[in-house]
Amino acid sequence: MRVSWTNALIAGGSALLGALALIVLTHVVARLVQRRWPPGERLFRQARVPYRVLVLVIALNGWVAGVRRRGDDEVWWHAAVLAGRTLWIIAAAWLVTVVLLFLQDLGLGRARTDVRDNRAARRVRTQVLILRRLTVALMVVVALGAILLSFPGVRTIGASVLASAGLISVVAALAAQSTLANVFAGIQLAFSDAIRIDDVVIVEEEWGWIEEITLSYVVVRLWDDRRMVLPSTYFTTTPFQNWTRRNSELLGAVELDLDWRVDTARMREALPGVMASAGELWDGRVSLLQVTDAVAGFVRVRVLVTAVDAGTLFDLRCHVREQLVAWLRDHDPAGLPRTRLEVERD
Repeated sequence: MRVSWTNALIAGGSALLGALALIVLTHVVARLVQRRWPPGERLFRQARVPYRVLVLVIALNGWVAGVRRRGDDEVWWHAAVLAGRTLWIIAAAWLVTVVLLFLQDLGLGRARTDVRDNRAARRVRTQVLILRRLTVALMVVVALGAILLSFPGVRTIGASVLASAGLISVVAALAAQSTLANVFAGIQLAFSDAIRIDDVVIVEEEWGWIEEITLSYVVVRLWDDRRMVLPSTYFTTTPFQNWTRRNSELLGAVELDLDWRVDTARMREALPGVMASAGELWDGRVSLLQVTDAVAGFVRVRVLVTAVDAGTLFDLRCHVREQLVAWLRDHDPAGLPRTRLEVERD
């Protein structure tokens, strides 16, 4: 049976007008919602394109269903129906993904990492970034599955595929064992709170910050701006140091090997002035001078200091070390380390 092109044009115009009317109505509603809910502006801006594509695809499918005559089994009609269904699935998955990512970004926006005590914010940021990747991957898999099931040939061979699914799953699991282990380790890291974005860690005897956590690997930015890429399983199977596990405040030590004649009492009295000269580097919690060892011709003096985070602590330790060396040189030169040599004459 042949299609009446006049009816087809009328049906197409009606479908297009209906789609445009729905888009305009949605736009008006979005404007009203934005006045009472400011984040709605960002949602409607991000979802505008996938929503319009979805509406137009639905209108296209309606036009195909309205124009196609009952009992018309021509090949190109089947192709048009399958193409419309595929486009509808893609557009719907695109829109749902955008909405889900927006909802996750709302939680990410409340987690500010530019404040001093940002442990909770860094945990939320890490989890949301992992959830974003899981969301995209899940929606892609669901969309591909829905598209494949829309083809009659795939449904026909489904029974034979399911019959051998047990053997295939075993083979796939063995082949992808390391990959799956990294994926599950990445999920575990995101929700176990073992590491977070911007945590200060020591891995492989290197000091750095957690820069990125993915489903399969973790990127550590080292102190000299190198990047160390480690599999996620490293952090679930290998011991490592996390200096900001509970809070960012840290205690550090400055050690000096000095001569036995050093005046530790005067040095202890000079310490408050040294700490005061550090300004904002020192958080005011701890400043303590101790003699921790006295062997092999030297006296080991240790100064304990505290700072708000690892980077500040490193700068503070350098400052205290420099000031104490200057104080020894100017006020107690007898305490400077020296090596003595005893010469015996026959």
